[in-house]
Amino acid sequence: MQSTRLTPDAVRAAAARVLTIEGEAVLRMAQELPADFVAAVETILACKGRVILSGIGKSGHVARKIAATLASTGTPSQFVHPAEASHGDLGMVTEVDVCILISNSGETAELGDMISHTRRFSIPMIAISRRTDSTLMRAADLKLLLPDAPEACTIGMAPTTSTTLTLALGDALAVALMEQRGFVHEQFRVFHPGGKLGARLALVHQLMHERDELPLVRADTPMSETLLAMTGKGFGIACVVDAEGRLTGVISDGDIRRHIDGLMSKVAGDIATRTPKTVPPDMLAAEALAMMNDRKVTALVVVDAEGQPIGLLRLHALLKAGLA
Repeated sequence: MQSTRLTPDAVRAAAARVLTIEGEAVLRMAQELPADFVAAVETILACKGRVILSGIGKSGHVARKIAATLASTGTPSQFVHPAEASHGDLGMVTEVDVCILISNSGETAELGDMISHTRRFSIPMIAISRRTDSTLMRAADLKLLLPDAPEACTIGMAPTTSTTLTLALGDALAVALMEQRGFVHEQFRVFHPGGKLGARLALVHQLMHERDELPLVRADTPMSETLLAMTGKGFGIACVVDAEGRLTGVISDGDIRRHIDGLMSKVAGDIATRTPKTVPPDMLAAEALAMMNDRKVTALVVVDAEGQPIGLLRLHALLKAGLA
């Protein structure tokens, strides 16, 4: 293979050409959505088992990604390699499943046994291909036809545009299914508990200290007792509550420093910050962190619908969770 001297302008031009070709193909598919797309979503929503995806080569890699995306967004899914399926893994594909088979040409020989298995046991089969008259598309119950767009590579043969289209179509299926299922942040976090993403999806009540850990005092509590309560809990904060247990103020270390003169002659209500900023337990922890940053505080009291303190969210907990 003959190499040429790298020319930055030529490299940038090649990248721009590829992205333009693939981008235009995706936009075209958005305007000409496969006719069976809605029916495919309905079929998957009605599925009692899993969505089984299969393909070989680059189509197989894309099928794995689509399976992973579906599984992480509330649609139980699994990739089955077509060659392994022919040697026993067909047992993974049951009559309550739905199959999505992917082949750009629609003539992938390795998918033959998968196609036959779905036909023999009346398993709904969705095909993704560029050729409507191919063996795969003729056998399918539902056909997701890709636009007949050119590959983006120089020789027009390497799977580029076709795999991008298939990947985008898989994302469109996953998002449409998410919306139809009413899939929410809380459910998404169940499948993404680790790392930054899991932390960003955490809710306040999952990271807060519980009510029994809070130092609660009344407005008429002497500061000597208030300091003992704060020291005993070790958070450097005290919640001032009324007779009904509703939060009326917060005392922080900063409040104590500002009122150090004659401190021991005062009561909690004298130095508390009135109407403090609070958060509900079902708020995203990431939103609470933004509030902390805006107000330059390191803790927020968590209150219920009646305004009663039920927990304390500290910056330390957010750091420990990997959010900050």
